[in-house]
Amino acid sequence: MPALWIAHVTVTDPDAYGKYAELAGPAIAKHGGEFIARGGRFVQLEGKERARNVVARFPSVEAAENCYHSPEYQEALSHARTASERELLIVETSE
Repeated sequence: MPALWIAHVTVTDPDAYGKYAELAGPAIAKHGGEFIARGGRFVQLEGKERARNVVARFPSVEAAENCYHSPEYQEALSHARTASERELLIVETSE
């Protein structure tokens, strides 16, 4: 079943986060991920508001998790860890 990778992010260092974004996109695509929402308009109804919200669709939970643990994504993530506050989750869809 397909899965969604959902990230809620507050960027604290735009330059370093830009490097993350530059590297993360290709890593996500390499693992079959495609962005369906990235930084667009949103309405926060509950919980902590994060200014950047990203949703990517993957072929499966396993593909999304493999992407996260891949060397390419971990390299990207090394730039985001000190440049943002974030939550990331993977959820299987019912499609």
